[in-house]
Amino acid sequence: MEQTNHTNNQQPLVQIKHLAKHFQIKGGGLLKRETKTLKAVDNVSLTIYKGETLGLVGESGCGKSTLGRNVLRLQEPTNGEVLFHGEDILTYSKKQLREIRNDMQIIYQDPFGSLNPRFTIGESIGEMFKIHGLYKGKEREEKVKELLELVGLDTSRYDSYPHEFSGGQRQRVGIARALALNPEFIVADEPVSALDVSVQSQIINLLMKLKAEFGLTLLFIAHGLNVVRHISDRVGVMYLGQIVELSDTDQIFDRPAHPYTAALLSTVPDPNPDARKNRIVLEGEVPSPASPPSGCRFRTRCPLATEQCKQVEPKLQEIRSGHFVSCHYPLQEGQSLHEAIATMQDKEKVRA
Repeated sequence: MEQTNHTNNQQPLVQIKHLAKHFQIKGGGLLKRETKTLKAVDNVSLTIYKGETLGLVGESGCGKSTLGRNVLRLQEPTNGEVLFHGEDILTYSKKQLREIRNDMQIIYQDPFGSLNPRFTIGESIGEMFKIHGLYKGKEREEKVKELLELVGLDTSRYDSYPHEFSGGQRQRVGIARALALNPEFIVADEPVSALDVSVQSQIINLLMKLKAEFGLTLLFIAHGLNVVRHISDRVGVMYLGQIVELSDTDQIFDRPAHPYTAALLSTVPDPNPDARKNRIVLEGEVPSPASPPSGCRFRTRCPLATEQCKQVEPKLQEIRSGHFVSCHYPLQEGQSLHEAIATMQDKEKVRA
């Protein structure tokens, strides 16, 4: 089911429809010639509204970064549509795509890897203007220094090199590069995962400030739920290439409906000893996206799984206003996963 409604009645900016990114991998079989299809992103539909921050979380390898890159056409999707202001950019020519690069940018996870070590910071940011034929000479330098001030860096660092900056400072440079062309939409691809916790909060606060100041729309990708809570208006949870839950941030944190979301939330650090006792440890490893389980992809690790979960793939359905979940046995409002497990066990005893 494609998620479309939104409580604030905001206008859609980015509409992702049935997006898929599959990779062909070799290495199986006796002669290593067998080819498998790795479904990194599989039939994902999302609407991102103008002015909002949509958080996207999930374990490593779930496809969230691949989704972000495909939305910007930094990778070419296998199938689907990506509408930006109602136009499918997957049909755009290279020239058309270059023209909308001003409006759609990315902040990378590794700020050091995304910066040319031979360029000064001033040159790295100025390169964004140079590529698009904007500003020259002193005017370009002044524009770069304005961006440095905007992200909290001293203009005296204009001629410094990336290795002379801390990780947090380099990420500020990455943010400045993303802002250079005055974009409407930014994919922030795990922008704080490589940073210390104290620095993470600084970068998140900076992004929130810039979003408010410039009316930005963000797809904020993160590994853990605790990172997205304060910056996101809504949160989507991914598992094995698919969205399994999507709702307002408060709903996700206070009333999760998918067992996977509830398990992820139980691992978020909490000073309450009772909360620590309720931690849910998922059994088994995440299956390979080249060989996903039949039916529900989470069933091999889900404590609520039944034969139906093995036979029938659940669809993303709206269970409450603006709250979507892909599960045959979603948690009831206010129900914990431990309570749902106990209820399931009681039903099995009755049937036995």
